[in-house]
Amino acid sequence: MTDAELKSHLDLAEKSPKQIAGAVSGLPEKTLKFKPAPDKWSILEILAHLADMEILYAYRLRQMLADENPVIAPINQDAWAAKLGYTDSSPAELVALYGLNRHATLQLLRRIKAGDLEKGAFHPELKRKVNVAEIVQMMSRHGPNHLEQIEKLKKQAGK
Repeated sequence: MTDAELKSHLDLAEKSPKQIAGAVSGLPEKTLKFKPAPDKWSILEILAHLADMEILYAYRLRQMLADENPVIAPINQDAWAAKLGYTDSSPAELVALYGLNRHATLQLLRRIKAGDLEKGAFHPELKRKVNVAEIVQMMSRHGPNHLEQIEKLKKQAGK
């Protein structure tokens, strides 16, 4: 990943919390909790997922940058949604957590050196090493993917 590509990914990742906040601002509880199917997430669950993933990204990146030969602990995102009270969370707090944690992680990533992008950790589910550059790319795509999902859910909830 070049310096220009890194900057582009970080700039894209920085926009996401504000875009998500704008997309959910003022939504009624009915819309926030609407589920198109029992096994699909609501907007509220997506917000909680985004907040939790920022904690996970932050931890994994710190492991990769500072620890020797770290191993990533896999998660089951559906179990997290079901067992961590996602539907009982405050939308405003989730958006704030997402934004604040994303900001802190981006501050860290803006301080790293080019060689740090190749540092990584073994991912047991993928059975390979995942590096910092890959996590940066994931971060830049994660919010926009869920923003698209939120917009679809808003339309479906309005029907």
